[in-house]
Order: sequence, then structure tokens, then C-alpha cells
Amino acid sequence: MAQEFVNGKIQPGKVVVFIKPTCPYCRKTQEILSQLPFKQGLLEFVDITATSDTNEIQDYLQQLTGARTVPRVFIGKECIGGCSDLITLQESGELLTRLKQIGALQ
Repeated sequence: MAQEFVNGKIQPGKVVVFIKPTCPYCRKTQEILSQLPFKQGLLEFVDITATSDTNEIQDYLQQLTGARTVPRVFIGKECIGGCSDLITLQESGELLTRLKQIGALQ
């Protein structure tokens, strides 16, 4: 169930972030990404606490990405890591480059 849920969300051409609403790093990640001009429907925040499978989802994220912590940020099919990884990409200019490469920005 958790595997299908996660795999169903991750898509090429889209940015998906798995979050918990109470997590300050998740809120920071949402802040950063929400300031960018995404095309409609190509940025999704997935609250993993809104399901009864939270632990299973985190276990699967561990298998998939090497970490079960949130946020887990996917640009297309690739996990770039969490909040600090996103900030590093943003500061280097690589974030915008990658988002343009997958066609997610207006």
C-alpha cells in the first residue's frame, strides 16, 4: 500500500514533497518552493500524516532514498534529499536549472 502510494505520486515533470505539517523543515521547504512560478499541478505537497500508513510510507522512503525523514523532495523521479539539500541547490542556482529541465516552471 505505502509503495503504491509513494510511487503513484512521483512522476516525471513534477515536483513532489512528502511532508508532515508540524515539521519546521517541511514548512521551510514549502516556503521556498511556493515562491517559484510552477505550472499548475506540477508542485505537490503530500502530507503523510493524513494516512494511516505514515510509518510504512517512511519505511518505503528509507528503501527508496536512504532516509525516512521528511521532507523528501523529488524533482521528477529523482530524490534530491531534504530541506538543507534543497537550500544548497537553490543557492547554487542548480534548483532553477533542474526545474526548467523537467518543464515544471511557467
